[in-house]
Amino acid sequence: MGEKEEEEGQEPKLKQQKVVSNNIIVQFVSPEGEPTGPQLDVPTNVTAQQCQTLLQGLLREDEPRPYSFYIDDQELGGALVDHLKKHKLSVESLLKIVYQPQAVFRVRPVTRCSASIPGHDAAILCVNFSPNGKHLCTGSGDTTVRFWHLGTQTPHHTCRGHKSWVLSVVWSPDAAMVASGDRNGAIWLWDPTKGTAIGQCKGHRKFISSISWEPAHEALPSRRFCSGSKDGTVKVWDAGTRRLLYSLGSHTAGVTAVIWGGEGLIYSAARDCTINVWRSSDGSMVRTLRGHGHWVNTMSLSTSYALKTGAFNHKGERQGSDEDAQKEAQKRYLEAKGGQTSPERLVTGSDDFTLCLWEPGRSKQPISRMVGHQQLVNQVCFSPDGRWILSASFDKSVKLWDGVKGKFVATFRGHVGPVYQVAWSADSRLAVSGSKDSTLKLWDMRTRKAAVDLPGHADEVFTVDWSPTGDAVASGGRDKVLKLWKQ
Repeated sequence: MGEKEEEEGQEPKLKQQKVVSNNIIVQFVSPEGEPTGPQLDVPTNVTAQQCQTLLQGLLREDEPRPYSFYIDDQELGGALVDHLKKHKLSVESLLKIVYQPQAVFRVRPVTRCSASIPGHDAAILCVNFSPNGKHLCTGSGDTTVRFWHLGTQTPHHTCRGHKSWVLSVVWSPDAAMVASGDRNGAIWLWDPTKGTAIGQCKGHRKFISSISWEPAHEALPSRRFCSGSKDGTVKVWDAGTRRLLYSLGSHTAGVTAVIWGGEGLIYSAARDCTINVWRSSDGSMVRTLRGHGHWVNTMSLSTSYALKTGAFNHKGERQGSDEDAQKEAQKRYLEAKGGQTSPERLVTGSDDFTLCLWEPGRSKQPISRMVGHQQLVNQVCFSPDGRWILSASFDKSVKLWDGVKGKFVATFRGHVGPVYQVAWSADSRLAVSGSKDSTLKLWDMRTRKAAVDLPGHADEVFTVDWSPTGDAVASGGRDKVLKLWKQ
């Protein structure tokens, strides 16, 4: 009797083994949609790790790098057979597996507040890590710009000069200067090592909404930067002489965001519902992008991370001479862009609750119009690898989108107030968001869920940034306290 029970117990196990031993024809496909290698006959119990080995054999890379694998936009996490069952996919037809290169390093999630540093006398409105991740700068409603020492986690320099709220602080790509803009339209340049003023740039009549520096692969040391203002103009400045080089004045309402791109173009978004594309060499207009029905609030480039960090790698190191560093910055930029022939992609977010994805160097028609938010979009942000887009909205959600096609991927819910800002980790595997509900939340891109809840602020969190070296997150808000979060 016992033997019979044992045989009956073994029958389902044998059936299961039979399913597992089935084979399936797969085709590896590059992120651009090109087939890689021949079609392969593999067992259905093949894992993501074994796919990695197969792909590295096909690519024959000198330095093997990690990859993630996607089937119909769903990431392959474990065995292929489990993925097929979960998503009810057929084993009878050819299975296309899209591979995406990942960062060779891994950023660990931040889990605790390592320092709460008082110092500002009013709300912290902007926070920005230096391109090498070694320094931190904040701007506040108390009219000061402050530099903070990350080693001792104490205030380093307090810079006075502004007469109104400091709305924007931006590091030059070589980490040698910081430009800050205020509510009166004044722009100041600061030396971060000494904490002294280099000079002031005068010209705007209303508040400065955005500042962006010329990329390191086009000029090193950094010399030029552009600024956008509520007065409707974009101005290009020489940081060495503080002189105005030219003013771009085609917008009919306030400029909300400017980006100095890597293809010799400057992008400006405004409350006239348009995005203008300008040639950075002479200030001539290339085209106007129309697609939004209300104010355009925010923009991000697929190469934004490479443009911000310039020649610095994920350890905060760079080549010795400026010439070598410029070549390294060019190499990093082309890698981020996807090659010499690939275009930069631009994503914009608006008060009309939508996002638009563009290839502004090529066309004035959007690739995709991305809908789903129920309130205005406050910020959009491309991941460092250019693969994903995050959008933060007043509808209390963060949404994840495909950065190439603009397809919706997932919604991250958890905040109970409007989400003001998001920031990516350097390896594109994690992101952090700051909200009116006084919390930060850490999101895992693989599981599509909240990984860590980070309470601690006493009031709204206005601004958040993740260090390019990956070891710290900085946040600030209405409670006037700068918080540093670490592993």
